[in-house]
Amino acid sequence: MATLELFNTLSGAIEPLLPVGAPDLRMYCCGPTVYDYGHIGNFRTFLHVDVLRRFLRQGGIPVKHVMNITDVDDKIIRNAATHGMSIGSYSRKFEDAFFEDLDALGIERPEHIPHATEFIPEMVSLIEELGRRDMAYQAEDGSWYFRVANDGSYGKLSKKDLAHIEDGARVDVDEEKDAARDFALWKAVKGNEPQWETPLGPGRPGWHIECSAMAGKLLGPNFDLHAGGEDLMFPHHENEIAQSECATGETFARHWMHVRFLLVEGRKMSKSEGNFFTLRDLLLKGHRASAIRFLLLSVPYRNQMNFTFDGLTESTHAIERLRTFHQRMVKGGFAAGRDAAIGDLTHKAETDFTAALVNDLNTAGARAAIFDLVRAANSAADAGVLRGENASEILDVLAKFDGIFAVLQDRDAELTRAALAWAEKEGRLNEADPDLLATLAFSDAEIDALVAERTLAKRQRNFARADAIRNELLAKGILLEDGKDGVRWKRK
Repeated sequence: MATLELFNTLSGAIEPLLPVGAPDLRMYCCGPTVYDYGHIGNFRTFLHVDVLRRFLRQGGIPVKHVMNITDVDDKIIRNAATHGMSIGSYSRKFEDAFFEDLDALGIERPEHIPHATEFIPEMVSLIEELGRRDMAYQAEDGSWYFRVANDGSYGKLSKKDLAHIEDGARVDVDEEKDAARDFALWKAVKGNEPQWETPLGPGRPGWHIECSAMAGKLLGPNFDLHAGGEDLMFPHHENEIAQSECATGETFARHWMHVRFLLVEGRKMSKSEGNFFTLRDLLLKGHRASAIRFLLLSVPYRNQMNFTFDGLTESTHAIERLRTFHQRMVKGGFAAGRDAAIGDLTHKAETDFTAALVNDLNTAGARAAIFDLVRAANSAADAGVLRGENASEILDVLAKFDGIFAVLQDRDAELTRAALAWAEKEGRLNEADPDLLATLAFSDAEIDALVAERTLAKRQRNFARADAIRNELLAKGILLEDGKDGVRWKRK
């Protein structure tokens, strides 16, 4: 397979992405701060990183992927205190929910998932080294800060003009630091906040130092790729580079990947706009996890995406089309042999699919290549041209496609039931769409039994009963499709 070409935020150019100095590609992706449920903007980033790692592995490149869990920060401390809980107990609930959501969206787990609170000694050592190199200082209150003025390359990732941030400007709540641009490495104890006793003095880590310490410990001082949302580029990623490189003298990460912001119905997502959605919100509205995954991957990662409910409906229909086509190829029944023209179309689809992903992870182009194949193969099958060997070749291409997009397996009803169980436990079942509750009132076994009864009624020419069963299922959101191979049903 051709080498993946990926835009590098640091250089501002599309460059080959290959492992250096090790057989596996070492990558770090900023994970969640577990103070609340993740929203769909967060998951757009994790989904595109998932496509990246799946594509690398499909191409024979092993991946060593680290994703951190930030389990101590100001919001966690504040929210835990409000609920009368320890930060560990409070953050664990939302960490568990985050991984449930990852699984629902088909996102593969990284090889390493470190927690910030497990790496306090590494953070302390990094800060001490920065102090020895005159890149960090301790303020009168005991907090430690990074001295930005001593880093001549600060700002090289975001390319921001930092001249307007003058000394003395109020850019955050820290009063003790020497200069406005300096950022906290270690925060002195305030009140009853959680604290760690260290050679730096009692306190807790700043956000930026956490990622530097975890990445350095698990991937080494120099690794292949750092990924995250574009909102993290400045100051978080900029500060990671500064403190890491000033401590080690080595390039922190050679390649930087940033996923663009997500709009919802043309507006920035926010609770005040009423367009802020978690994955669970959407599942309770009756939308399918697979359709959410497919939609969030429909626009390449470097393009801003406008998430719409019309788009979500179209994504649902697209997946149904793919699954129906896949089942048609699996069931077979085609004449023996191979049609050369269909074979050429299948090969072209596979080539175009791979070429699109090699070209800066163009997920839109990759999807288009597969739908071109679906359209052509369906027409050939309808005309009786498609042969058994063609179907086998097409299934191989679909397997390659699903190895990246992961939407052919139908787990939607199972995941929706899990969301409803969660809502019931949390006292939020009233937020669920009433039609969704009706749709899931029947189990799969009950639906199968009614479909079998309807089939028998039709054979016995009891059309009134057959129609009554169809209408009963339709009222519960179950659609029947009669075909020459029998009856298929699906939930709306």
